[in-house]
Amino acid sequence: MVDLRSDTVTRPGAAMLAAMMSAETGDDVYGDDPTVNALEAEAARLSGKQAALFLPTGTQANLVALLSHCERGDEYIVGQLAHNYKYEAGGAAVLGSIQPQPILAAADGSLPLDVVASVIKPDDAHFARSTLLSLENTHNGKVLPLAYLKDAFAFTREHQLALHIDGARIFNAVVELDVTLEAIARYCDSLTICLSKGLGAPVGSLLCGSEDYIKRARRWRKMTGGGMRQAGILAAAGLYAFQHNIARLKEDHDNARWLAEQLKAIGVDVRRQDTNMVFVRLADHQTEPLKQYMHQRGIIISTGAVTRLVTHLDVDRHALEELVRHWQAFLAI
Repeated sequence: MVDLRSDTVTRPGAAMLAAMMSAETGDDVYGDDPTVNALEAEAARLSGKQAALFLPTGTQANLVALLSHCERGDEYIVGQLAHNYKYEAGGAAVLGSIQPQPILAAADGSLPLDVVASVIKPDDAHFARSTLLSLENTHNGKVLPLAYLKDAFAFTREHQLALHIDGARIFNAVVELDVTLEAIARYCDSLTICLSKGLGAPVGSLLCGSEDYIKRARRWRKMTGGGMRQAGILAAAGLYAFQHNIARLKEDHDNARWLAEQLKAIGVDVRRQDTNMVFVRLADHQTEPLKQYMHQRGIIISTGAVTRLVTHLDVDRHALEELVRHWQAFLAI
């Protein structure tokens, strides 16, 4: 099956599995799993931060990030469609008593700083304390411009806010901008990195920040149930991904651009393509029939009024050619 629902569906290849099976392990809760330690050190090095923490999931990494920045009664300013606001079960509010202040993102995925300024609460007992600005990079495939990140970081210094980046797909931004991770991460206090999307690991995320911040985060990871024992077999997949699967993200971006052009050519309403994501608009009467038609031909897509197609390392150009051929046949019915 060819699966274009998300890049979360990637599966570890033979070389990654071999690295996992040969990994040296210890007890990470005691801090003596050498492969986990190596992964955390490499994430810190790549991001230019002092330390990093390996967590089981991106949702938990974002939750721990917020818990480590904010106290009960604080608020974080975040995008209305940001993952750590809309798609993570309200964890910050439910488990951390942290109030979200959502605002609409601009067309490029950034949060307008004048709007952010307008929702920062005054220092008054009536209000939650505005503590954190949370950005997402990439946001629905959109890469936040470096100039914006620089301005946002300076803005947070001026307004006594911390700045967190949900960097689930941060390496897609790195590859698209042709910069180092540190060139992006220098403009935030903390960031998350998901290993199980385009990087192709089966599980895991990292949270990067200062030594003191990661010390707090390690306690929150334990409290939220994220302490793992012989986790080196999972961390080895992350190390392999760092070594082999970052530069190849450009193939996913190139494939997404090619797919968008080919779908336009056969009359599909392609709304936009950014990094490894293509968004198309379907008529209501097409959504379910197209989904079933593709599934019968070995292609899995999630259809809706706006349908997202995500390229990744398990989808090559030949598979996309088949998708376009089947789509064209569907339109001819």
